[in-house]
Parts: sequence; C-alpha cells; structure tokens
Amino acid sequence: MKYYIIAGEASGDLHGSNLMKGIYAEDPQADIRFWGGALMDAVYHAHQQGTGLVQDYNAGAVIGFSQIILHLGAYANRLRRCGEDILRFAPDVVILIDYPGFNFRVAEFAHKRGLKVFYYIAPKVWASRENRVKKLKKYVDKLFIVFPFEIPYFTRKGVDFIYKGNPLIDAIDQSEALRESREAFLKRNHLPDAPFIAILAGSRKGEVSSMMPVCAAFADRMHAVPAYAGYRFVVAGAPSRSMEDYAPWLQGREEYMRVVFGQTYGVMRHARAAVINSGTASLEACLIGTPQVVAYAGADFNFNVGKQIIRIDSISLGNLILGRMAFRELLQFYFTPDNVFNEILRLLEDTEYRQRMLDDYREIREALGSSGASAAVARAMISQL
Repeated sequence: MKYYIIAGEASGDLHGSNLMKGIYAEDPQADIRFWGGALMDAVYHAHQQGTGLVQDYNAGAVIGFSQIILHLGAYANRLRRCGEDILRFAPDVVILIDYPGFNFRVAEFAHKRGLKVFYYIAPKVWASRENRVKKLKKYVDKLFIVFPFEIPYFTRKGVDFIYKGNPLIDAIDQSEALRESREAFLKRNHLPDAPFIAILAGSRKGEVSSMMPVCAAFADRMHAVPAYAGYRFVVAGAPSRSMEDYAPWLQGREEYMRVVFGQTYGVMRHARAAVINSGTASLEACLIGTPQVVAYAGADFNFNVGKQIIRIDSISLGNLILGRMAFRELLQFYFTPDNVFNEILRLLEDTEYRQRMLDDYREIREALGSSGASAAVARAMISQL
C-alpha cells in the first residue's frame, strides 16, 4: 500500500520514524512518501530507494501567531505544493502527525478528494481551539491518540479514535544513548568531568532566541556562586538548529557553557537537573528521570493571544497526565534568571522535593503504559485500511 505521512517538527519526525518502522514491519512492500526530517529519512532509506522526503520540516517551522502572519505567503505555497504532490502520489492513506495548523488544511484537502485520512497524535483541542473537534469529525477517518487523559475527552466529543499507548516509551526504551556510561558520554563529547545542568531551549529558532538569553543569564548567576562555580551548563542543540543559533549566548561563557548536538537523551540522562522549553522534551525528561523546571517565553503578543484561548492550568504533558504539578512551570514574566536559579537550587539541595518529583515521574510512566505503541498503531492503521 501507499502511505503519505506529514510531520512538521522534531517530535513529529521522531514519532513518524517509529511509525514508519512499524509500517514496514507489517507491510514490507509499503511505498511511503513523507514530509519530515532526518529520522524519518533514515528509516525510509533503510527500506526504499529513491527520494521519499518531500520537504524537511526545518524549512517551514514557525512559531507563534505573529510569525504565521509574517510567513503567510510561504505557508500558502507549501500547502499548494503539498496538495499537488499528494495527488500525484495517489496514496491509500494520508497520515497526519500533530502539527495542526498545517495538517488540518491537508486533512480537508485530502478528504474532499476522496482520500482516507488518519490523524496520529491528536491536536491539543482539549487545551484550546475546541472548534477543531468538528474538523476532526468531518475530515479525519480515524484519530490515533497517545495520552490516557484524552480517552474520556474524545469519548465525550464523539470522535472515533484508537489508543495504543504512547510512542515516547518506545523511543526511550530503545535508545542506545541512555545505556551509555557517564564517563563515556563526557569523553565522547569532550566535556569536563564536572556536574552539569542541561538546557533544552526548543527546536524552533524563535524558541531558542526567546529561551537562551534567560538561560545564559541564569548560568552566569549560578556560576558566580562559589559553591556552584564548578558546575557546567550543557545546551542540547536541537537537530533543526546550527551552532550559529546559539553562538550569541556562548560568547564570554566558553569556560562553563557548551552546546552538544545529536545527544539530547545523553545530555538529559547525565545532567543533575534541566531547564526545558515546554514540549515533548519535558515528557522525555519525565521518562528518563531528569529533575526539571519547564520554561516558556515568547513575544508578548503571542503570549497574550494564547492566554485567551488556552483552557488548561498546565502546559506540560507530564503535569497534565498526572493531574497535578509534578514540576514547576515558569511562564513568560515568571521565566527570569533568578526564578530559574532558585528552582534549580531547590532541585539540587532539597532531597525530599527532588525525590517527590522522581516518584511522580514513575506514576507518569505507568499511566502511559508499556512499550510497543508505535508498532501497535501501525498494525491498527493497516487493519483499518
């Protein structure tokens, strides 16, 4: 069968790659064409010849309402090219992975042309823009959800869904990086044998530009304290970014701040604590066991618009799964160097607080179920087809 898959960001590339592995395992003759990234491309070339990647997500990712407005022309052009490419490929199914702003348009386009549409990893309609539920019902043949708290929500809304667990469990359990010793990790990445704090500033350029000034100022603040002068700060470089995206905040801090690319899980695994931009990385930290503080900073316009439409008390998936705050979230005006410093020190010094967070992590992991979700979703999709 022929599958057309669309992922628009780093987490979608990860989940898309694992889904593709499952599809190839169940359907060895599968013909897959996709929008995604390096992880999906690697799986494709392990099974197929030619060019399956239509567009790398790095070329099109924007964040925030203001950025979308500024890039409307390019956005419309990508939609047009995507539609034309889908029709040329004539797939048996179009599989959309998260990325709702773009993928809802694709769902409508494909549905109106008689193509079957699956949506994998539901858009967060339970948090904002609930009117999109109508579009899910109208344009999507089957929704595949990945969080247990979504089950009662979509049941109430009458959306046809399948739940097979969360694919991040597979990514964590299968990761070689998490089996590497600390000594080997430090040596391979030319890092000193010193305790360090991980910084994950997001995968989009706008996120990095918003997060890094505060994170760099926090690093300065902590480095100036004699008891913590020996600590280092390791930035997990996003696969979609380059060193020049981080360079402005490394100048003058070379002694204690470094960027490491392609080692996100290793960075989290061996860090004493982490400052993490809200998103998939925060849930990964829960599953890896890294004490964290979540942060978010964006343009005031984006934040103020977001406040009007978001209906949930937490922005972190781990806290949403647990139903309470396992870790702090420092949002917008609360995301300051001093607040980050105080929270990181609490994670390092308050053993009871740290242990309570780790206990909550175990509860989050249990709620997400066992491994094998990606393969189970692939089997369910093929069964539906």
